[in-house]
Amino acid sequence: MARRLLWRWRRNPLRRRDDVVEAWIVLAMWTVIVVGGALVGTVVGRAVDRDFAAQRADRRPVRAVLLADVPRTTSTGNDVYRALAKVRWTAPDGSVRTGRTLLTPGPKAGATVTVWQDGTGALTTEPAGTGEARAGSVFFGASAALALAALVHGAAALPRRRLDRRRSERWAAEWELVGPRWDQKTG
Repeated sequence: MARRLLWRWRRNPLRRRDDVVEAWIVLAMWTVIVVGGALVGTVVGRAVDRDFAAQRADRRPVRAVLLADVPRTTSTGNDVYRALAKVRWTAPDGSVRTGRTLLTPGPKAGATVTVWQDGTGALTTEPAGTGEARAGSVFFGASAALALAALVHGAAALPRRRLDRRRSERWAAEWELVGPRWDQKTG
């Protein structure tokens, strides 16, 4: 098996210079995919994890008063439908603010609901939990590694295609010389 995989590297009378060049291209491609993919995946995963951690540190739940009824859902399945509802809450600086946020249907005007605000007191979404953040970090890291692999594979395909075309042209030229001799009958 190893002999079959490494045939371009061994001395061989049928080995062409193009075969050696292609072997180096493939080796470089896989090195960049493995090493670069691991590096890019790790860097992106850590960056996404830091972003999720910053969101968890910045966002806080706050009690808000519902100013209008949350509209009823028109959904007919078990899926959770959320609608925009107007709420009033107190920001970290002590000022009273009003705004709209997504809530599940049901609460009536005057009810107390929990909403999320950032450090400036603006309404925002609930931050991802640690499990969701970890899954998101792994997903984005793996996606970045796969994107790099696709890019490197595509970039390596261009010179390999050029080598294949050159080999085909040389084979056609040699066949033009040898091919007519095959039509001769023996005996």
